[in-house]
Amino acid sequence: MKMSSDNSSFFNLPTDAPPLRILIVEDDPMMQLGLEQSLMVHPQLEIVGQAEDGYLGVQAALKLKPDLVVMDIGLPRLDGIAATQQIKAALPETHVVMLTSHQTETEIIAALSSGADAYCIKGASVERLLSAIAAAIDGATYLDPQIARRVIENLRPPTAKGNTANLSARELEVLKLMVDGLSNPEIATRLYLSPNTVKTHVRGIMNKLAVDDRVQAAVVALRSGLV
Repeated sequence: MKMSSDNSSFFNLPTDAPPLRILIVEDDPMMQLGLEQSLMVHPQLEIVGQAEDGYLGVQAALKLKPDLVVMDIGLPRLDGIAATQQIKAALPETHVVMLTSHQTETEIIAALSSGADAYCIKGASVERLLSAIAAAIDGATYLDPQIARRVIENLRPPTAKGNTANLSARELEVLKLMVDGLSNPEIATRLYLSPNTVKTHVRGIMNKLAVDDRVQAAVVALRSGLV
């Protein structure tokens, strides 16, 4: 995990909101330490616990009820995909960000199917992990840009009957960045827009494409040649 001294806010939270309570499930002690040091410098985040295998991760989640879990896939005793499935079944409001070196399409789709809200690759910058966390708590699905286009191109397209030609120029700009795997805060920064404006554009895009989430919108965009 690359370190950064950038303490800018990635999170669209009220100024008086309590910090996001985060549980780290990672079996590599050095990775655990790096994650803790990287995240704890942000006042919006609070590390409430750590676990070194999937079974203990589930037990810690049930006890601590964190807002978000940062989860590896290759864990002892119980892998991260199974652990995520158990956590989401018991705590559906808890968000899960996969942070892993696993990059096969089968693993990525299995992780998302288990309920993971975001999929981030180890070795990425802290800013990318923060963007994944921000997307998850914002109710979005985040795929690391390293894998997003490759995975989306191989997903079965939804049966969308939306009007793909009715998107505005700005919506097309936002849609292209969604396909590239950027979260709402990243899109807002790139296009010099407020996060709420980006949310409005994303909702408009999904309504016009007649899809239910960002991944489906990206699939339609790629399959229809919009981006």
